[in-house]
Amino acid sequence: MRTHLRESMLAILFLGILATGCNTGTKKAAENDITFDSISVEKTYHLLENPDNPNCNLEIKFVFPQKYSDKEILKSIQKQFVSSYFGENYEQLSPEEAVRKYTEDYLSAYKDLEEDYKAEVAKSDETPVGSWFSYYEMSSDDIAFNQDDIISYTVSFENYTGGAHGAHSYNNHVVNLKTGKPITEEEIFVDNYQDNLAQILVDQIAKQNNVSDAKELENIGFFSVDEIFPNGNFLVDETGLTYSFNEYEIAAYVVGVTKVRLPYSEIRYLLRDDSPIAHLIDN
Repeated sequence: MRTHLRESMLAILFLGILATGCNTGTKKAAENDITFDSISVEKTYHLLENPDNPNCNLEIKFVFPQKYSDKEILKSIQKQFVSSYFGENYEQLSPEEAVRKYTEDYLSAYKDLEEDYKAEVAKSDETPVGSWFSYYEMSSDDIAFNQDDIISYTVSFENYTGGAHGAHSYNNHVVNLKTGKPITEEEIFVDNYQDNLAQILVDQIAKQNNVSDAKELENIGFFSVDEIFPNGNFLVDETGLTYSFNEYEIAAYVVGVTKVRLPYSEIRYLLRDDSPIAHLIDN
């Protein structure tokens, strides 16, 4: 019994060594040596500070780079994270200051509705006045890829400020950790790439929606397929790019956000050999 057990263990060990040997040619992506932190906010305010009145709800879940060996690059990336999340008016602030100031500004803007609300109540037989005074905003950012000197992240935003429905958006960003600068389409793709990439995007959207002719997309809520072009709203990772087209960008609201996955293998002929993501493509 012990002899068979020992033989079995030796066989498993041998197979393990063999399997390891077979994988020596595979390059494993390295995680970036950067540390992230996060700040969360949940605020509710009722008009005129009356709990029976309509209210606003604000939720923030902000992830940002906190520590990196190169202080100048860290400062540049933090600025981009703040700007992409809160807007250019806040980009000169630290992450902590930006969260605090944005929260104050949001609540202050909502409080500006109080005079209108009082006027509506005064002329209405119904109290409280309708739901168009009930606002909400929820936002977050997610690190989608953090390897080999590349950071890809998405800022997700949802809000309602009265009307028929709320709004949703997904804004993607790619950062070169070597330079601290955003990576653009022009850095990734060869010259005059737009038309070819547009056709690939349209074909993939048609495939995702199970239509054989891309023109049929116009029957299910998409606008003119001839006007779908690369929009710069993309993520990168180790296997490809993912584009996002937000509500009303290429289709009616009911269609929602359209995400399009493009593996490197399908767009290789459009990619620059000297692009900042070339090392991912060649892995």
